[in-house]
Amino acid sequence: MSDVLLAAPPQGTPSIWQPATQQQAFRALLDAFAYPGRVVPLGTAHAPALRLVLATLIDAATTLADPAGLVDADELRRLGARTTAPDEAQFVVVPGTHPPGWSPRLGTLETPEQGATVIVAVETLDAGAAWTLSGPGINGQTQLRVSGMDPLWWSLRAGWNASFPMGVDLLLVSRQHVVALPRTTRAQIQGEH
Repeated sequence: MSDVLLAAPPQGTPSIWQPATQQQAFRALLDAFAYPGRVVPLGTAHAPALRLVLATLIDAATTLADPAGLVDADELRRLGARTTAPDEAQFVVVPGTHPPGWSPRLGTLETPEQGATVIVAVETLDAGAAWTLSGPGINGQTQLRVSGMDPLWWSLRAGWNASFPMGVDLLLVSRQHVVALPRTTRAQIQGEH
């Protein structure tokens, strides 16, 4: 999965490290967080969404955990982030096919903004299990289909976000799309009550 999601662009294509590219990606991420559950186009054939998310959000002032080794050494060097354990990192990048054996930072009542952002690499955001989403930023309810994400992720996420305002935000990232699931978004498998 990491080869597909982080494949290097051919020579002569726009670089994800250019400010203009990162500004466009940042606007797309803001749109994704403003409208939780909305599938937002982000990557291209030469600039996969996961690489854009990392290049846009991660820098020397942040901490990053990559327990599955999705980010190669050159990318880590370019990002400049301090690497740490998943339970201590501000950002954690993981494959959706494997549920974590760790718990991310949840923040505290005094500092809920210290909760982690977990970036989950998935296969697609238009097929697979259907989830009904509700909460702030969603008009009533919306449906989201995700493939390449172990179902255990959803129950773990619910547990991590049970003590609002503490919790984690999830970014689901496919090859060319991203979906934001802030801690305020409720998710239920379609058909369950």
